[in-house]
Amino acid sequence: MLSRRNLRVKVMQILFSKNRDAYIQEAHLPKLLDQSLQQSFDLYLFQLYLVQKVCEQAKNIADKIQNKYLPTSEDKNFVPVLYENDLIQSLVQNKKLQKLFIKGEFDKWVEEDVFKKIYSEFAKLDWYKGYSDKTTTTNNHLEILLELYRFLRKNELFNEIVEDQLYNWEDDDSLVIGAIKKTMKALPATEEFYKEFMVTDKDTLKFGKDLLKYVIDQEEDLAAIIKPTLKNWDSERVAIVDMILLKMAVCEFLNFESIPTKATINEYVELSKTYSTPKSKDFINGVLDRIMKDLTEANRIQKAGRGLLAE
Repeated sequence: MLSRRNLRVKVMQILFSKNRDAYIQEAHLPKLLDQSLQQSFDLYLFQLYLVQKVCEQAKNIADKIQNKYLPTSEDKNFVPVLYENDLIQSLVQNKKLQKLFIKGEFDKWVEEDVFKKIYSEFAKLDWYKGYSDKTTTTNNHLEILLELYRFLRKNELFNEIVEDQLYNWEDDDSLVIGAIKKTMKALPATEEFYKEFMVTDKDTLKFGKDLLKYVIDQEEDLAAIIKPTLKNWDSERVAIVDMILLKMAVCEFLNFESIPTKATINEYVELSKTYSTPKSKDFINGVLDRIMKDLTEANRIQKAGRGLLAE
C-alpha cells in the first residue's frame, strides 16, 4: 500500500519530531517508523470498519420495523439491501478481518449513535432510495458502496471521527482512499484480502528504514555538503523542514544507486509544496540542483543504469 513517497513523508515527520523533542533518542526512531507504518494500516482498517457499520444500520432499521405493531407501507417495502448484499457480507463474514477490528478496539472509538446519524443523512438521498430494491444487481451494490464512501469522505462527522482517532489521516488520505476503493472494486473479499494493504514489500520497507538510518548516521557529512551551497543564507535560519528535506535528498543522491537524481529532486520539491513554506519549492530545487552538480563533478554520486544522473 505504501509507496516511496509515503515513506519519505514518514521519515521526514520522524526527523522533524526528533528535532523538536529533545527526549526522542536516535535509538527510538526505527520503532517510531514501525509505529507510523502500522498506523497507516490501522487507518485503512478503521475506514473499512466505518463503512461496514454504516451499512449495518440498514439491518437495524429492518429489525425495528419487524417489531412495529402497525408498520407503514414504506416500512413494508424497506429492504436492508445495503447490509445484506453479498459484497458487504463478504466483509461481515470474514472472521480474520473481524478479529482485526476487535484487536484494534474500533468499537470503543465511535458510539453507535454516530453511525445512525450518518446513515440517516445518507438514506435521505434520492439515489439511495432508488437503490433499496430487491432487484438490485452486483453492479448496483458496488456503485452504492462507492457512492457511500464518497458521501462519507465529504461528511464532516466522518472526517472528525477519523481525524480524532488517527492523526495521520491528513498525510495518508490519498493512500487510504485509493486502498479502500480498490478493496470495494474487488469485492466479494477473499479471506486475507487485506494483506495486500499491509506493509509487506521488503524493498519498499528497506528503502524507508535505510533512508532513516542513513540520514541519522551521515548527518554531519550531509550538513557539510549542504551548508556551502546556501549562498546568502544562514543555515541556522533555514526552515527546519527545508533542512530535513535537503538532508534526505542528498542522502538519496549518495546512497540509493537505483533512484535517478532528477526523480529525487522532483520528489523533494513536491514534498516542500505540501509541508513547508510557499517559497520553499524554489529554494529546495535550486539548492539540490547545485549540490547534485557539485557531487557529480566530485564523482560522489554513483548510479546503476543509464539515465539515472540528471544532466
